[in-house]
Amino acid sequence: QVQLVESGGGSVQPGGSLRLSCAVYGSFFSAYAMSWYRQAPGKQRELVARISSDGNCNYADSAKGRFTISRNNAKNTVYLQMDNLKPEDTAVYYCVRVHAGVLDYWGQGTQVTVSS
Repeated sequence: QVQLVESGGGSVQPGGSLRLSCAVYGSFFSAYAMSWYRQAPGKQRELVARISSDGNCNYADSAKGRFTISRNNAKNTVYLQMDNLKPEDTAVYYCVRVHAGVLDYWGQGTQVTVSS
């Protein structure tokens, strides 16, 4: 019943910005931590950012200072604002629900491409 629907990916030049959105359906959204993962070709999926149910945020070192995760519980939506994008940020980005430390539901992914 739980579905995560992502949007906002695209192609940008280095230094550009994108804002990803993830709308969550069929979930008691406010009770769960949410996270963003990414997977580049030939690489394992890696955690980018996480936000707890009460709004505490954590970031991968590669994202810290450039990316901002946020949530709007009234809209059942989590966001990832990405600024100063670099070519190494190129990946498919996934919205993921976190249930007691388990990554239990994943979105379909949205492509982010950073190139000149």
